[in-house]
Amino acid sequence: MINAYSANGSTRTLLPAEALPQLPDDVTWIDLVNPTPQEDAYVEGLVGIQVPTRVDLRDIEPSSRLYIEKDAVFMTASLVWRADGKDPQLTDVAFILSGNRLITVRYAEPKSFQLFIAALGRAPDEMRNGVTLLGRLLETIADRTAEILENTVDRVDKLSSDIFRDHGRRRAPRFLEAKLADIADHHRLISKVRDSLGSLSRLLTFLMNVPLIKGDKSDASLCRTVAHDVNTLSEHAAFIAGNIAFLLDASLGLINVEQNAIIKIFSIASVVFLPPTLVASIYGMNFHLMPELDWHFGYPLAIVAMILSAIIPFFVFRWKGWL
Repeated sequence: MINAYSANGSTRTLLPAEALPQLPDDVTWIDLVNPTPQEDAYVEGLVGIQVPTRVDLRDIEPSSRLYIEKDAVFMTASLVWRADGKDPQLTDVAFILSGNRLITVRYAEPKSFQLFIAALGRAPDEMRNGVTLLGRLLETIADRTAEILENTVDRVDKLSSDIFRDHGRRRAPRFLEAKLADIADHHRLISKVRDSLGSLSRLLTFLMNVPLIKGDKSDASLCRTVAHDVNTLSEHAAFIAGNIAFLLDASLGLINVEQNAIIKIFSIASVVFLPPTLVASIYGMNFHLMPELDWHFGYPLAIVAMILSAIIPFFVFRWKGWL
C-alpha cells in the first residue's frame, strides 16, 4: 500500500493502476507499507530513485544501511513493534530523503507510525518538508520507545513484588520457576529495545552530518535533541536490563534456597529415624547369648530407647538452630 501525505494535511492512497505521470508538488511524505514489487516500481518511476526491497532492509552492513546516492539520503533503522504483546519483534524501516520529500518503506506497522500519522492533522506545520517530517517522526519513535521502557519498569516492579513480598508465606519453587518465564520475556523485550536504540543512534549520527540537515538550524537542532533523547533512553534501557539480570539471579537464588530447605527436611528426617533403626536392628539379630532377650521389660525398654533416640536428636537440632 502506498500512502501519500500532502503539506496541506490531505492523505491519499496511490495505486499503480492510476499511473500518475508525476507526483503533486505538495506531497511531502510517501509511506510504503508492505509494498509489492509493482508498487516499488511505481514509486521508483515517480520519484526517480531505487526503493529498498525487503531483502535490502535486512542487510546489516552499515554501508548498506546509511548512504547517500544521487542526492538522496538512504537510512535504515530497526524499530520495535508488538511491544505490548508476548512476542516483541524488530522490523527494519527505510527512511529516504529525496529532494523535499520523505519516503518510508516498512513491512510492519510499529505503533510509533500510527501515533505520528494520527498527530499530523493537529500539527500541519510539520508537513512543510520531508526533513522536518523525518525529525518529528524520529522524535515520535523515541517517545514511543520511552513509553515501552516505562511500561516495562512497571511490569518489572510488579514482578519483583510478587517474588519478594510473600507476606509471610513460603514461595514454592514451582511458583518461582513460573516467574522465570516472565523475567525472560522482559529481558527479550529490553534486548530488542536496546538493539533498536543502537540503530537509531547510528542513524541520527549519520543524519546530523548530512549537508541537507546541517544547512537548516531548526532541523539540526531537532535532530540533536532526538539524538540526546535516544542516548538517554539507551542508558535507561541498560539500567533496566541490569535490574532484570538482578531479578533473574535473585529468583534462581530463592529457588535454590527453597530446594535446599526441602532437602534439609529429608536429611533431618533420615537422621532422626537413624538411631531408632539402629536400636531395632541390634535387637532384631536373635543371638542366643543376648541377655536382653530374656528380660521381662526388654521389649518396652527397647521401644522407649527408640523413642528417646529419635526425640533427643530432634531437640539437639532445634537447640543448634538447624531447624
